[in-house]
Amino acid sequence: MKFSKNYLLNLYAIDLLIISFASLLTLLNIIFFNRVDDWINHIFFNTILSIFIVFIAHKDATVKSLFWREFHYWYILPTIFISFKEIYFMVKPIAGVDCDKYLMAIDKFIFGVNPTQFLFQYSNPVLTEILQIAYSTFFFLPIILIVELQLKKKILSFRFAAFSITLGFVLSYIGYFLVPAVGPRFTLHNFEITNFELPGIWLTNHLREIINTAEAVPQGTLNPIEVVQRDVFPSGHTQMTLIVMYLSYKFKTKSRYFIYPTGILLIFATVYLRYHYVVDVIAGFIFMVVTMYLAKYLFNLWNKYRNCEIFDYESNN
Repeated sequence: MKFSKNYLLNLYAIDLLIISFASLLTLLNIIFFNRVDDWINHIFFNTILSIFIVFIAHKDATVKSLFWREFHYWYILPTIFISFKEIYFMVKPIAGVDCDKYLMAIDKFIFGVNPTQFLFQYSNPVLTEILQIAYSTFFFLPIILIVELQLKKKILSFRFAAFSITLGFVLSYIGYFLVPAVGPRFTLHNFEITNFELPGIWLTNHLREIINTAEAVPQGTLNPIEVVQRDVFPSGHTQMTLIVMYLSYKFKTKSRYFIYPTGILLIFATVYLRYHYVVDVIAGFIFMVVTMYLAKYLFNLWNKYRNCEIFDYESNN
């Protein structure tokens, strides 16, 4: 029993979060095994991942080397993306239906028009280029924030920021299960002619193709609406960007002067570029508030159990 508890106490809050989410995905695969292809492989992967995390935490706690410490900090990056691709194979078969018609109806009720169609009249290549570039910084903004915190040796703040960001991803992934949707670029517009309707200048088409490929619809995909990832509600781009902006403000980072304007452009781009309905953006804001409330509570709850330092914004600036 003491041996098992020692292994448990080696885990950071972020480790426990990832293991818990992997366990949730495993449970869903078991419950819906008759709908999810390769459900056994998913369970195997989640089990191996959980064991691997325990192993990394144990090595970091016992070996005390720079390699294991940094590995323990940064293994989360590929894990977030791999989990994103795992739920790609789960959301559609488990949910069975898309909720786009309801999201469109809410937008229409609020604004009287479909916002992406309304914004099309103001589109131009320069604006599209700027917004596509801003939209593509999504994965870099969190890294910029946590790298600055690490370089400043604000380790507790670094761990809290990493935990908050990861929790945000986890909650957004759960949202995709609850409200699966493909977004206005498929429902209100013709996805195949996006490059012609919203042209950029130099980088837009290339960046758009990278994003499309990550969402399982590379160029030439037949019937893309059937195979694209259901990742619209909430707008993870909005939620995660707001989390990074909020943490940048609370920690008074130097990078906030880049993160603020880029984040504002990125959030506007989610609608202008037809990736999201406005209601997705609103949900992203709500999910951000919930994330930040839960993050501090859960992070400190686990640190208290481990007899570690409790996080507080004021004392960690």
